[in-house]
Amino acid sequence: MAEIKRKTLLLSSGKQIKLTGTGLAIAKNLNVSEGYVPYVFSCAEEQKENATGSIILNPHKLTDDEIYDLADYNIQLWMDLKASIRKYGLNDPRIFNADSASYQNANTSDDPENPKKKRLKQAD
Repeated sequence: MAEIKRKTLLLSSGKQIKLTGTGLAIAKNLNVSEGYVPYVFSCAEEQKENATGSIILNPHKLTDDEIYDLADYNIQLWMDLKASIRKYGLNDPRIFNADSASYQNANTSDDPENPKKKRLKQAD
């Protein structure tokens, strides 16, 4: 299983990817990117006189159930990505869900003058 250590994504294959941030994020359209601030829920060190401690940052005042809901949503997106890759393969734009239709439409054409732009097959 993959893990992140010292801003490096370590994959089970042995591949290592340096990250700018400290995490990964997945969007509703299944695009994967590095996660950045502003944080929705996190832990930070707090400096006080002669002491350092950790505090929880929860700017939206999310409840336990709302955090669980957020986790379930992200888990489902990752599962959807895995299913799409299994169905279409890694090099097929159809792995991204319908929210990326504008990407697909912008990169396809029936224009015979431009053979580099090929019409994508419709999803099953």
